[in-house]
Amino acid sequence: METDYLHSFLLVVDSGSMSEAARRLDLTPAAVAQQIRALERALGAALLARSGRTVQPTEAGHRLVHRARNLLREVGDLPSLLGTEAAAGELTLGTINTALHGLLPDILAAFVAAHPGVKVFLQSGTTAALYKGVQQGGLDAAVCLYPPFALAKTFDWLPLREEPLVLLAPGRLAGRDPHELLRGSPLIRYDRSLGGGKQADRYLRAAGIVPQERFELSSLLAIAMMVARGLGVSVVPDIASPLLDHQDVVKMPLPLPSEPRRFGMLWLRASPRLRLVQGLAASAAGLGAPGGTAVPAAT
Repeated sequence: METDYLHSFLLVVDSGSMSEAARRLDLTPAAVAQQIRALERALGAALLARSGRTVQPTEAGHRLVHRARNLLREVGDLPSLLGTEAAAGELTLGTINTALHGLLPDILAAFVAAHPGVKVFLQSGTTAALYKGVQQGGLDAAVCLYPPFALAKTFDWLPLREEPLVLLAPGRLAGRDPHELLRGSPLIRYDRSLGGGKQADRYLRAAGIVPQERFELSSLLAIAMMVARGLGVSVVPDIASPLLDHQDVVKMPLPLPSEPRRFGMLWLRASPRLRLVQGLAASAAGLGAPGGTAVPAAT
């Protein structure tokens, strides 16, 4: 069985069109149809059926989709598994948005320089979703917050950065008292369903501040843009992102101590792509932890 035929089948399923799959493969629709028929003969089952103007997988086709994706991925991993010099393969990496806008591009640049043959798929999400993805094998690794519980020994953890809470205020308010600003200005609240948002909420409660809430959202970069436009102030983790350099905002230390937000890289010690995951971890470790201190790994 030709693995190229499986690839063509998945493209047809993903695009819902034989002609669109042919365009992406730089083949004729007739050539793609011939590949699908050859695959159906080899497997002894109809895999696709027309539904109006689109093509949909049959019941057998649906069963094949997941297996075909895993099979093609494992075939792509063979050079890495065998330790060939030009390591190739695929990695599926989960990430929180602030890492995607901050440290991760530099980490990936270092990784690609060392492993030019590896294809990396990126998925953004919350730490809870990313942890579950790594645990269940849907993600090879994740750049996320340290979970609010002790990690099992089946996981490895590489600390990347600690981020204390700061007050984010318009640049013209530099030098003002942070607590006075929090009491007298509208608050742009960091989403309380997220780890950093929960930390910010705990700080406000500990300081006895009842804010004038104006917005609540999950994007730290969007919060910075709103603060720069004078819409309010915010208590947020001290993120590292070049995208903040162009915003007219000031970061003020907060008077009371608070727990920093810790994030790093998480993966399973028994990962089938451990060699590539460790290569990614080496690239991350080589960049250090700008603006933060190391977080001890769980044992």
